[in-house]
Amino acid sequence: MSAPGPWVWLIVGLVAVQRLAEMFHARRNTLCLLAEGGVESGAGHYPLIVGLHVAWLASMLIHVAPDTPVHWPFLFAYLILQGFRAWVLVSLGRFWTTRIITVAGLPLVRRGPYRFFRHPNYMVVAAEIAVLPLVFGAWEIALVYSVLNGAMMVHRIRVENQALSARPGYSEIP
Repeated sequence: MSAPGPWVWLIVGLVAVQRLAEMFHARRNTLCLLAEGGVESGAGHYPLIVGLHVAWLASMLIHVAPDTPVHWPFLFAYLILQGFRAWVLVSLGRFWTTRIITVAGLPLVRRGPYRFFRHPNYMVVAAEIAVLPLVFGAWEIALVYSVLNGAMMVHRIRVENQALSARPGYSEIP
């Protein structure tokens, strides 16, 4: 297959840079939470999540034809999702991490989207995984990675709910 076009490189490259920056931010938060006595749950599945996201981005670079036009409404939708992503990150503050870290005795975050949903970050990620490939008309990539992510999230949410269930206020979250 021929090399991807400049729009694919630019958009996927910007998303990859964003994800790397978030990984550094999450690592800093993780280390701080662990230093406060936090405990990690579900560490075994974490590499699979990272691998899924890397493969998702790489699949667009590999499979999207160089002359593929950008579907601007989907790009706009993806940018709107970034606003929701920012809302999640700001709402969680120092508690935002890509791992499942709990610090016993601390109350759960109940601001921002966490007033309404237990796992809004996963909702945003699921939408991103579906929408970004559609920017390039790659519905097959959107479908495959949405299914894979969904299967992984079923397990991860189960692990996270179990880890959070002992925290004050857990049963009150929708």
